[in-house]
Amino acid sequence: MNRRSFRSPLARALGLGSAKSGAQHWWAQRVSAIALVPLCLWFVVSIVTHAGSDYAVFAAWIRTPLAASCMILLLVALFHHSALGLQVVIEDYVHSGVRFVVIILVRFGCYGLTVIGIVATLLIAFSG
Repeated sequence: MNRRSFRSPLARALGLGSAKSGAQHWWAQRVSAIALVPLCLWFVVSIVTHAGSDYAVFAAWIRTPLAASCMILLLVALFHHSALGLQVVIEDYVHSGVRFVVIILVRFGCYGLTVIGIVATLLIAFSG
């Protein structure tokens, strides 16, 4: 039996989903990208400045509050931005039931690497 709908295309589309979370995701990506610009510039300049330095000089540098704070901010912004970007790629190209599992694994991986980086930074900063 073929039922004919007298509803407009807009009425049929209403209630099928919301773009609210998509906008939040989009803004989170843009804000993290903007935060990464000065943090990455700081990191590159710092690495170039300390090229050829031994561990003691590098450790003394990372022990300064500004360097440790910037390094932690870089790690948080970098891996959060990576998780958001990889989620978009997975949502666009993975079309099976495993999509949700892959997104969760990527999130755990990115946030796990964030924690490892922060712990390593703090260990260097507070050692000695």
